[in-house]
Amino acid sequence: MPSELVGKLRYFSDWLPEQEARELFETFLDTLPWKQRTIRMFGKEVLEPRLCCWVGDPGANYKYSGRTNTPMNWTKELSQLRHRLQEEFSIPVNSVLANLYRDGADSMGWHSDNEPELGVEATIFSVSLGGERRFWLKHKQYDTYRTSLEHGSLLVMSGDLQLQWKHSIPKETKTTNPRINLTFRNVLS
Repeated sequence: MPSELVGKLRYFSDWLPEQEARELFETFLDTLPWKQRTIRMFGKEVLEPRLCCWVGDPGANYKYSGRTNTPMNWTKELSQLRHRLQEEFSIPVNSVLANLYRDGADSMGWHSDNEPELGVEATIFSVSLGGERRFWLKHKQYDTYRTSLEHGSLLVMSGDLQLQWKHSIPKETKTTNPRINLTFRNVLS
């Protein structure tokens, strides 16, 4: 059962059964074409601190850090997760950003998913597979919320959350387990 945590944030700790989550983790780890791309940060070209793969419908292009990401075709497993999300939440999904955090040295800095092609009140479905990682959420003016994202969990960010809050996956030096994060969304054309 979902619990309302902060604003438009809902967390389902066991959205996927353990066995299914483990099988999906292994499948995605072995089959997705993971890439570490360069991004522009503070005027410099740097390597992203994780590996990524963009998947979606034709035309679901996503601009990030000055680069247009053209999606690869849906895999059977990603398509099944997409349909489950759409059925459970009645919200369209046409793309997913898959992130592979190889260990605790991989991270994602403070940001909001507020790109224009996501719309004003975007819904982001974040499915976590593999190693548990900390998730930090802070209001742009005050408050910080911290939790851990568990294997098989689903975090739903919606409403004006991306306008009011930033989130991150910080580095964790003692973490050695890889984690895959799937952020399903609907890119507007």
